Order: sequence, then C-alpha cells, then structure tokens
Amino acid sequence: MNLQELSLNEALTRRHFFGRTARGIGTAALAAMLRPGGTMASTPLNITATAQGVLHPLHRAAKAKRVIYLFQSGAPSQLDLYDHKPKLIEMNGKPMPESLTKGQRIAQLMGQPLNCVGTKFKFHRHGRGGIEISELLPNIGSIADEIAVIRSMHTEAINHDPGVTLMQTGHQQAGRPAMGSWISYGLGSENDQLPAFVVLASGFGQDQPLLTRYWGSGFLPSSHQGVEFRSSGEPILFVNNPEGITPQIRRRLLDGMKDINGLRQEAIGDPEIATRIASYEMAYRMQTSVPELMDISRESKSTLESYGAEPGKSSYANNCLLARRLAERGVRFIQLYHRGWDHHNNLPADIAKTSKVVDQPTAALIRDLKQRGLLEDTLVIWGGEFGRTPMNQGDASNGNYGRDHHMKAFSLWMAGGGVHGGVTVGSTDELGYDVAEDAVHANDFQATILHLLGIEHTQFTYRFQGRDYRLTDIGGDPVKKILA
Repeated sequence: MNLQELSLNEALTRRHFFGRTARGIGTAALAAMLRPGGTMASTPLNITATAQGVLHPLHRAAKAKRVIYLFQSGAPSQLDLYDHKPKLIEMNGKPMPESLTKGQRIAQLMGQPLNCVGTKFKFHRHGRGGIEISELLPNIGSIADEIAVIRSMHTEAINHDPGVTLMQTGHQQAGRPAMGSWISYGLGSENDQLPAFVVLASGFGQDQPLLTRYWGSGFLPSSHQGVEFRSSGEPILFVNNPEGITPQIRRRLLDGMKDINGLRQEAIGDPEIATRIASYEMAYRMQTSVPELMDISRESKSTLESYGAEPGKSSYANNCLLARRLAERGVRFIQLYHRGWDHHNNLPADIAKTSKVVDQPTAALIRDLKQRGLLEDTLVIWGGEFGRTPMNQGDASNGNYGRDHHMKAFSLWMAGGGVHGGVTVGSTDELGYDVAEDAVHANDFQATILHLLGIEHTQFTYRFQGRDYRLTDIGGDPVKKILA
C-alpha cells in the first residue's frame, strides 16, 4: 500500500470520517486561540461540541470577568479563624455529645476520646456587618466590608486528595477538568500573550503534595490546562530557548512544525492538533511576555511593602502581587496554592505562623485590586478543601491541641466580582460540628462562581464518552445570599 492509499484508507475509517467532518470546527478553534482577545461566537454554552477555544455567548450579564482563587491547602481551622464558638470554649476538655458523633465518619480519631477543644484565640467584630474574625487575621479583618464569609460549607471528602480534587474539579474522582480549565474553555482568554489559566504555588516542603492534575484539563482539550508560573528562577520550565538557539531559529522551527502539523490536521481533522499548534505559538509569545510580568521589582516600594513582597523570592506575598499583575493583563483564572494548614498537632503555634504568612498579602491584594478599579470585576476566593474538627487530636497539655479533618462544616470567603461584601452566610451548631443553617456544598460554591461569570452551570456541558459532563457534576445551586 502506497502513502496515498494509506492516507485514503486512514481518512475513511469511521473515526476519521467524523474527524474530517469536524475539521471546520478544529480550524475555527485554532483561529479563536490564535487571535488576540476574541468576541463571543453564536454557539450557546450548552452545546456539547468538542472544539477547543471557541468563545461562547454568556447566559446572563457577568459580574466578574476573572477569578483569583487563594487556595489554602491542608484545610485551615475555621474554629480558630472564622467561626467563633463560645460554647465549645466553655466545654473545653469535656466529651463531645455522642448525639453528634455516633455513627459519623471520622478521619483519624476512630477509637480515641472525642473531647471538645475550644480555640485559645480571641475573636473581634469587624466592619459594618460586624463579621467575627480571629485575632490571627487582623489584616483580613480590616477588609471585612469587602468579603462574604460562608460558614456553612460542607463536602463528602474526608481526606486531602479527594477534598482538593472535589473543590477544584467538582468530583472526588481524579481525571476531570479543573475549574480553571472549564472557565478557560467556556470564556477563552483576554490576552493572547498569556494562558487563560495560570497557577502559582508557595509553602514548599509543608503538608500535602500539590499534584499537577489539580490544574489539569482532564477530558477538555489540553490547551485549557493550567500553566504553572514560578516566582523565582526560571518562570516556566522548558519555555526558554536552549543554548545556541536564537529567537530567529526558534521562529523557523515553529513555522516548519506548524506547516507539518497543518498538513496532518488537513488529513485527519483532529482538533488536538490545533491545540498543539496553538500551544507552541503561546510558548513562543510567553518568552517575551512572561519575564516582564514576573519582574515585580518594577513595582513601587510602597506596593512591595504593602504585600510584604521581596523580588526574586518564592513566597505567598510575591504570588499575591503576581496575581494582581496577571489580573491586570486579562488572565481569566489565577490559582494560588499555599501549603501549611494541616494542623493535626501543635495547632496554636503552627496556625499562628501560617496565618501571619497569608494575612497581610491577602488583604493587600484586595485593597490593591480595589484601588486600581479591578475588584469590581475580579472574583477573589479564600479557603481550603474542608475544615477541622471541634474535637481535639494529639497532645492537649499546656494549652496545646490539634484538630483532625472535618468535612461536615467549614468556612471560606469570597470578595469582589458581584459579591455582596460585609456579610456572613450560613451557620453551624453551637459546637461547630454540623451545619445549622443555609448549607453550601462544594458544587453550590462552584455554581456560584460560574453564575458570577455569567454562566448557567446546568447548561455548561461537555460530552465525553457518551455523557454530558459539567463542573458541578449533578448538583449545585448558586448561593443567592452573597450576590450583590
């Protein structure tokens, strides 16, 4: 069989027939990914097409254009930060009522005494709404009028990996697209020099590992996966030219590969080939756009001091400042991961250290966005994968204590981008064990984010292996009480 016959045979298989039929979609997708900015096309968001990068019309007017998600990996203790429980303090050291815990899933406390442990930290009221926030977070307390605290979050995940996976992808099962990938797929990018979905990480060497699949595109086209930027050293691995390769040589190599890949795409119509071409082109453009972006030494001294940022170092403070710079440049979804919150033992000392690291930069980010007119259409989120138990874990002598994983109730907050600031939503029982009012599931949280971006989550689907998938899986309702 000669090459012409092989090509014809390949093109006439059932799989490649549909690939050729979709060729126009793949070409349109490539054009959408390569053009600067982009306008909304006529395809509705509830279409289950598999083309990548096609921008869709919104289901409603969007309040937010972009998201900054400050993910606190390891699960911060809501009982020491955002959910004040005087009754729990009063019952310190006494057994937790069996009526609450009997038959319930408990992570690592099975067979151990379930004794109450109240926080040793004081809470203060902040802002016009009088939101109670721990003394550990005075700077976040000072921006209380900008944030909406949800105290009634809950999840099914009781361990870290499924917990992070659920919060990021809508399901505990690994392999589904990250939230940033969904939003990149649905809304595209506002800047053809940078990816639509960027990831920044800090807190290295602490707690749980960060798996790259937390920002993977799953079954969505790979052009929508998160790209990790590093705030020290080489910003993006493997993007810079190797020694001896000039920009001119790189351009010729890319042009040659694009021609070859284009011929292949013409033959079989695989949209993933368009993704590969677009990825190479994006990497080439990032060689010039990223170094300028990552150079925070260009910021004023007062700005650096407000964040506590230090040029050339890797830190949460630097990443918060970089998040603002990415938002300015139209990056659609900016994901920060900060480790250091998994406090099973020695919680009072350890949570004080981690809180100090994140408190000032987080508040500085909110103020900076607001001062620049960006907070109005930027949704900022602060929270982890679940909460911590009101029962003690570990040594409780000399004022020490620890807390295990707790899936039944935890807190997070949202700000900007259509969120009504200065409010709290939901409550827990007097011991902080279970949700008492306005329960908010992880899928409700995700539905709220999409709603603020102008997307109806039940109509935002992608067909894969015969099923229409969505970020919110089979649940989710927007939390209307936080909507401005």
